[in-house]
Amino acid sequence: MANSGNHHSGHNLIPDLSSLDWHPDELGPGFERADIHLGQDPEGEGVAVATLVRTLPAAKTGKPALLWVHGMTDYFFQTHVAEHFTQAGYPFYALDLRKCGRARQEGQRWHFSNDLAHYFPDLTAALRAITQTHDSVVPIAHSTGGLIVPLWASYLRSTSPELHKRLGGIILNSPWLDMMYPTWQVRIGTPLINVVGKHWPNVAVPGGNLGAYGESLHTSKHGEWDFDLVKKPIGGHTKYLGWLRTVILGQKQIQEGHAPVGCPVLTLCSSHSYLNQPYSAASNTADTVLDVEQIKRWAPQLSDEVQISVIDGARHDVFLSLTTARKAAFDATTDWLEAHFPTPAA
Repeated sequence: MANSGNHHSGHNLIPDLSSLDWHPDELGPGFERADIHLGQDPEGEGVAVATLVRTLPAAKTGKPALLWVHGMTDYFFQTHVAEHFTQAGYPFYALDLRKCGRARQEGQRWHFSNDLAHYFPDLTAALRAITQTHDSVVPIAHSTGGLIVPLWASYLRSTSPELHKRLGGIILNSPWLDMMYPTWQVRIGTPLINVVGKHWPNVAVPGGNLGAYGESLHTSKHGEWDFDLVKKPIGGHTKYLGWLRTVILGQKQIQEGHAPVGCPVLTLCSSHSYLNQPYSAASNTADTVLDVEQIKRWAPQLSDEVQISVIDGARHDVFLSLTTARKAAFDATTDWLEAHFPTPAA
């Protein structure tokens, strides 16, 4: 990666995953969680922990296991997604990355990282843990997770080819592959962020345009989803320049074709965006966070085999859309999975 010399931080420290300590999860019956301890946090904020969640039963089914990877200001709470795929025979796991959701430790800044490569050990450990039971894993990666996972897959391809073979494919749920601002702003702002973010990574930046999205989702506002507003506040967590810099560097790597993932990719996104507007009914049927034209433009850079499924009227997380668009997202995903992983004949 172009953004730092410490890609390997934490990679030599492979936790003992055979003895993961599973406990009941906050999502209730049918869900368990286990913490993965990853040593000292490279940003100096104590210990790094990732939390793996699984849906019971977690038995081998002959189908690939799915691994949900959340976005920024986010964590795994989408029980309906887990239940849908578990019932269809796909073992389902989710990972709360370090400093996010369940995995955040006291005193750590939410979602702070000054190098996206710092998340790679979390994903590698989860892949190792899941493939102790299942033959292959397909991540379902959302938003910022949809930027991190392809970078990790590309890294894994060159550093751990045997482990990379266990990646059956990648499903991207509105991946964040470009900055959703006018081109001239990005052109002026990017060099500035690169310099300032390198020297002053801890400077806070305004939270951006998440308010309308959060309001469209949560039951306390206009939505049908009840999630933890500490782990996922409606207006988002504070962001920092170091984090913004590594996001831009990661996006550049993908845009320049330097992050081939080496497996089939399904990219899901909405039919249109509705950016930088206060909440209105239009927020319920559009991506209010990212520019969907950018997603469609850059996703093909990731692999020789990329399918883009545009979900009419979907929200930023296509699986949190209104009923019709949500069903379309499930159908598109299931069709792709069945095409790539046909059920073995009895």
